[in-house]
Amino acid sequence: MPLNSCRRALAAALGLALCSLLPAAQAQVIPKTIHLIVGYPAGGVADVVARALADKLGAQLGTAVVVENRGGASGTIGMDAVAKAPPDGGTLGFSAVSPLVLNPHLAKSPFDPLKDIAPVASVMYSPVLLLATSATGTRDFASLLEDARARPGAVRWATSGQASLGHIVLEQLRAAANVNITHVPYKGGAQQMNDALGGQFEILSINAGPSLTPQIKAGRLRPLAVGAPKRLDNLPKVPTLAELGFPAANLTSLFGVFAPAAMPSILIEKYNAEINRALDSPDLRAKLMAADNVPTGGSAEAFADEIAAEYESNARIVRTAGIKAD
Repeated sequence: MPLNSCRRALAAALGLALCSLLPAAQAQVIPKTIHLIVGYPAGGVADVVARALADKLGAQLGTAVVVENRGGASGTIGMDAVAKAPPDGGTLGFSAVSPLVLNPHLAKSPFDPLKDIAPVASVMYSPVLLLATSATGTRDFASLLEDARARPGAVRWATSGQASLGHIVLEQLRAAANVNITHVPYKGGAQQMNDALGGQFEILSINAGPSLTPQIKAGRLRPLAVGAPKRLDNLPKVPTLAELGFPAANLTSLFGVFAPAAMPSILIEKYNAEINRALDSPDLRAKLMAADNVPTGGSAEAFADEIAAEYESNARIVRTAGIKAD
């Protein structure tokens, strides 16, 4: 056989051998244990979703996915741990995007949100409900605005905290509707909900969830609007803020999975594919939607584009409204 033909045959054989080994090589880069850091305390909606996702990923990958709760600083502590973890595929994070797109505009971040974290996959968005309490006779969104204009500063709007997403929604609405509504920031959801049921303020903005359903059905809280791309299946008569003419206030909490920025692209692609596969499963989708969370999914690149756009949008909102952290 001529020398050139021998070389070609050898190269072809070597290529086939490498191709046959490639799946095994790819499989070996998945660690035996993956730590999924959740930037919020145990027991909340984010924690419940993260654990359901961890179970799915563990079964699909044939590895252990261990959830670690590292709450604090509105998710920043957890994301900082992800940013500083070895980029070997052994650490992922589950969080809302706010530690990347909102918190850095309010306080110095311990990591660079656009350089130290790699978006892996969008998982869900959590709608924001705007609810009236027993402190007001407001029955719909139009009457809320009428009341706010008739009594400047008298309508009180409670959120889970200064510079929270609910606060951003309020600021967008105040500017667009030219109304004077008083912000009442809380330090979290539990006391906020207790005071809402006690009629300590007129309006409440809070992420949708199953715990709200009995209060709404009993009439103790009345839904006026929702921040979401479309109406919720569980509340089909409640319009979105975009439908009501306030698209800039029509915001949701977007959650996803993240990795250290230096993680190899082959691992990010693998994890993205497995997360999308998990989100396609009927049981996980049912768990998400039972809590009024809406599954998303998609490519890592599309998720990164969403984060970059929201980062720039929040910078403008914070600057224009003069929002400060606590």
